[in-house]
Amino acid sequence: MKKVNLKSVVWKEGKYFVAQCLNTDISSFGKSKKEALSNLEEALDLYFEDIKFPKINEVEKPELVKTTFCHA
Repeated sequence: MKKVNLKSVVWKEGKYFVAQCLNTDISSFGKSKKEALSNLEEALDLYFEDIKFPKINEVEKPELVKTTFCHA
């Protein structure tokens, strides 16, 4: 079994927490951070189980950057 280090982010959206893996662009949600991360882990297990050569992007030192824009 190959060990892969992944980076994920978690945020609150309405009454749920969203967890997203930055390396694979897989996400899930739950009523708590713990549940969202657990659901993400399950989604990642299924992703890696179904794909022989998964696309894993290397993510080095992710940074949260605030962006402001105007739209019509």
